[in-house]
Amino acid sequence: MVLVKLETDATADSANRVTMAKKSAVLHRDLALEFLPLARSEGNYLILETGRRIFDASGGAAVGCIGWGNERVAQAVAKQVRDAPYCATIFYTTKVQEELCRELVDSTNGSMSRAYIVNSGSEAMEAAIKLARQYFLEISPAQPDRTRFISRKQSYHGITLGALAVGGHAYRRAKFEPLLMKNTSSVSPCFEFRGKGPRETNEEYVTRLAQELDDEFQRVGPETVCAFVAEPVVGAALGCVPAVAGYFKAVHAVCQKYGAMLILDEVMCGMGRTGTLHAWEQEGVVPDIQTIGKALGGGYQPVAGILANDRVVSALEKGTSAFVHGHTYQGHPAGCAAALEVQRIIREEGLLQNVQRMGVLLEKALRDKLGHHPNVGDIRGRGLFWGVEFVADKATSRPFPAEAHVAMELADLGLTEKYAIGVYPGGGSADGIRGDHIIISPAFNVRSDEVEMIAATVARLVADFFATLNAK
Repeated sequence: MVLVKLETDATADSANRVTMAKKSAVLHRDLALEFLPLARSEGNYLILETGRRIFDASGGAAVGCIGWGNERVAQAVAKQVRDAPYCATIFYTTKVQEELCRELVDSTNGSMSRAYIVNSGSEAMEAAIKLARQYFLEISPAQPDRTRFISRKQSYHGITLGALAVGGHAYRRAKFEPLLMKNTSSVSPCFEFRGKGPRETNEEYVTRLAQELDDEFQRVGPETVCAFVAEPVVGAALGCVPAVAGYFKAVHAVCQKYGAMLILDEVMCGMGRTGTLHAWEQEGVVPDIQTIGKALGGGYQPVAGILANDRVVSALEKGTSAFVHGHTYQGHPAGCAAALEVQRIIREEGLLQNVQRMGVLLEKALRDKLGHHPNVGDIRGRGLFWGVEFVADKATSRPFPAEAHVAMELADLGLTEKYAIGVYPGGGSADGIRGDHIIISPAFNVRSDEVEMIAATVARLVADFFATLNAK
């Protein structure tokens, strides 16, 4: 990975980073990268050991949803750790787990029946895959041949082997292809910028994609398919791509036609990020299984989960009554305490309404300040979940070569003192390998003046970065 060398104005800052690189015992994501030493965080700012304050305009990987340093959440976690820090869920439950799952189920207005709490989005997807498979063994008559999953190209559903196999992220899959299960396949994403024909209407585009999914069911054998898996708004793999109107109703109808499940991955786009607590509320469909994470606990503890509708839960209740899956740390009390308090804050402070209001402002500001830049190909998103895709040629939407690492270098430059802003980089949006984008996803309580500052700073960052790149 090629990264821009971080600007260093203080000798102490440089010494800290070099010391970390030489002496760290951590198996970091990149062993050649000198990571910035984070000391603390407060509000929307990350504060380095050198004192530099970086505005966190992406909440990490769209995780931070109420800002950092919230005392209510800290106290809730501390109290739970004192009261009962761990629960062996093979024998016990806790009040906090019961309350969190009730909060989540009730938030769906009866659409979902039970919740299952784990520690990461990848764990949630693993649980969803296994639950979908077990459902078809539990119903009468059982359907043991249903072992396949269909997802979409340029999708990402987790880094563990099962979740990676279901996803279509070419770069992350490449080194592990021999280890991945082979009972998966993929169809085209609903990606208006790169997938919709120049003279194609939304209705025609939806019909074409639904037919492609139907054809894939027929190709692999509809009686073998457990589920179709998709993100309502695609996150890291494509950079905040919402579906065109009617798409999810159309693919849901294909699943129902063949008796397969619809699994919606809302780990990144859910729990309020796109303006409603559940992203599927805006699509007019209810999934059979839903994965959640990131904004569930706002980064205060590792926590994620799945929600299952009554069709799925009833099959287990009428069958073996046991979900053959489990983790040592599932339903972890501290994680549940953090998530429960974060969700209460979102509800009590009306933060979903703020996401909707600030999302309108953010979209306008990004389009006004970046829309005409020759290297900005597309600006898309929903709520406080926005992506900017960069292109080498605006007229043809030609992407930069993958080896240029444009998004990563731009995001890296943003962390320097001149800009001091955090955005989330991604790649592969054009064809799975090429295609650079950044994600802008600030906290749900962001203010209008902060939204304007984010857009202005990102515009300045983009202008400076490409002025240097294009001059080479």
